[in-house]
Amino acid sequence: MLTREELPECPVATTVRLIGNKWKLLILRNLIFNGTQRFTDFMKTIPSISKKVLTDDLRALEEDGLIIRKAYAEVPPRVEYSLTPLGASLKPILDAMSAWGKEYKINIL
Repeated sequence: MLTREELPECPVATTVRLIGNKWKLLILRNLIFNGTQRFTDFMKTIPSISKKVLTDDLRALEEDGLIIRKAYAEVPPRVEYSLTPLGASLKPILDAMSAWGKEYKINIL
């Protein structure tokens, strides 16, 4: 997790730093709109993401305190990802992005 001193001074830049790549946004979209997900769920709903990038972004989101990784002691192993309360607080942002994207598609085409 970053320290306060490592974060950009600008709050918008801080938000972009935490969620500002398309894969992280799509991971968060899945969790916000569909709830708890497994690795394979992400692979099915974000088909162009590589396993390495998905793993790296899940780790980064967990390290930044936005998601929780829960591993079950089973064979085969089962791991689920869900939002922390901090991660869930991003819902209004993704709702606004969704609404804006719908409006853009209507007006641009």
